[in-house]
Amino acid sequence: MATIEFVTIEVADTAAADRFYSAAFDVGARVRLRTSEAPTTAFRGFTLSLVVSQPATVRSFIDSALDAGATSLKPAKKSLWGFGGVVQAPDGTIWTVASSTKKDAGPATRQIDEIVLQLGVADMAASKRFYVDNGFTVAKSYGRRYAELDTGPVKMALYPRRTLAKVAGVSADGTGSHRLAIGSDAGPFTDPDGFVWEAASA
Repeated sequence: MATIEFVTIEVADTAAADRFYSAAFDVGARVRLRTSEAPTTAFRGFTLSLVVSQPATVRSFIDSALDAGATSLKPAKKSLWGFGGVVQAPDGTIWTVASSTKKDAGPATRQIDEIVLQLGVADMAASKRFYVDNGFTVAKSYGRRYAELDTGPVKMALYPRRTLAKVAGVSADGTGSHRLAIGSDAGPFTDPDGFVWEAASA
């Protein structure tokens, strides 16, 4: 089974980005940083999501991100599926922090249960076929609306690009580099939507 070991966010200032992530999320080795000046505008076609155990922990991460300089895109609140909010890091990366639970069972922690990479794609059927052909297993699929792949340490979900932008609270418009590289034992390759996959050992 192919897996995703880490993702690399490309930023203009790695020192500033490292300070932000250390203060906001402290996601460890699963999220890496490197310098890039590749042109990019508006929505980059992906989001990253932290899945946590309860609303208090969601609020803790959202608050620390905002204190560290993030911009609120969607305030943390209850929804049909649980509790969550969306912020944009100073480097432009969009982060969702969410819990499937709507009630707290105790005080907030800083524990992250899952890191999920969500890709906005042009053609769901073509993208699913591409990933299956490259060794990934589809764990859940809801037609052309959503697919979840079994990718190991970093989970991955596919959405239509406009749907993912709506979930994030931004316009789907955007051009240029995704400013993202995906470290996987299935790489290297570039997928149909231009996302770059690299060998995890690189």
